Amino acid sequence: MDRPLPAPGGFPIVGIVGGGQLARMCAGPAVELGITLSVLAESTQAAAAFAIPSAPVGAADDLEAVRAFARDCDVVTFDHEQVPRDVLAALVADGVTVHPSPEALVHAQDKLVMRNRLSQMGIPCPAWAQVDDVAALRAFGEAHGWPVVLKTPRGGYDGKGVRVVRTADEAADWFAHGEPLLAEKSVDFVRELAVLVARSPSGQASVWPVVHTVQTDGICTSVVAPAADLDEELAGELAATGLRIAGELGVTGVMAVEVFELAAGDGPAYVVNELAMRPHNSGHWTQDGSVTSQFEQHLRAVLDLPLGAVTPRSSWTVMTNVLGGDPERHGQLYPTYKHLMARDPALRIHLYGKSVRPGRKIGHVNTYGTDLAEVTARGRHAADYLQGVIDE
Repeated sequence: MDRPLPAPGGFPIVGIVGGGQLARMCAGPAVELGITLSVLAESTQAAAAFAIPSAPVGAADDLEAVRAFARDCDVVTFDHEQVPRDVLAALVADGVTVHPSPEALVHAQDKLVMRNRLSQMGIPCPAWAQVDDVAALRAFGEAHGWPVVLKTPRGGYDGKGVRVVRTADEAADWFAHGEPLLAEKSVDFVRELAVLVARSPSGQASVWPVVHTVQTDGICTSVVAPAADLDEELAGELAATGLRIAGELGVTGVMAVEVFELAAGDGPAYVVNELAMRPHNSGHWTQDGSVTSQFEQHLRAVLDLPLGAVTPRSSWTVMTNVLGGDPERHGQLYPTYKHLMARDPALRIHLYGKSVRPGRKIGHVNTYGTDLAEVTARGRHAADYLQGVIDE
């Protein structure tokens, strides 16, 4: 079915541009809220297309495809930030309700815009600069020390578009494209944290507990909620920072603020690393660990419905990402899935309907309980078994 059908009783249709796993995981909450979802999917094999009946195929950069899709929707939101500015502007000019707005979303689309705005707000950030050539990068490195973290302003995710360089000449190929880059001082941090907030058009906002995110080769591999041994004052400051950013940028929907926790000293206790204006990997734990999941909250927020409670359901919830292994040996996930369900009935397994490919995010598992070590071990075992790292 390409055209979405509104539910009787005046319930709205929410359109999501992008058919990835984030859109897919909105399907269950949408049913429970009584609303209809439609997704503009990249293909008939997109993750969300398997779960949402209305999934016309179209690209996010195809203006006419996006316009045609939006005509059937009461509000349009996004599975990813990679929607061109001219497409967003055209939707707004057409009178489409878009959340988050282009004016807010640009801070998640363009890292230079984000760094400039956060610095203006006085939010702690790593030392940074826009660099246009090798000479500018060399000057930044000499001023702030090597190595330097170099980022493409637009399009990067899961470690893509990020490079750690020890000399300016290492980045000569990136400058060959003629685009400015973001240079940041390499941060010696204690751990990575994230704060997830939601904000509605009327200004109601909520914030989940601060979590500890574990990254491996630029990809989030696990999330511990709440972050263990986090200073209460810092937790409160991070929550307030997330709410302040959402308010001042006019964010609508869910936003993740990724930060580096710094060692105690004379400087700030943290610096902001990235922003994401959509449901986020750091919030997958909320599906089973919070009264209201990030996916339900995002739908509530973009529709300006009252936001749900974000109270944790358990002392600890751990989300462990499942990455693809060898498709020849571990491409059939269903038997593995059944084995894990029998072995650990309390395990919550969320698979994305994706084919197995080495290193690809194909799902995650959530575990919860009162003993953090036990909860973590259960999640790691399940993910490793799904990935084929272990066979028992």
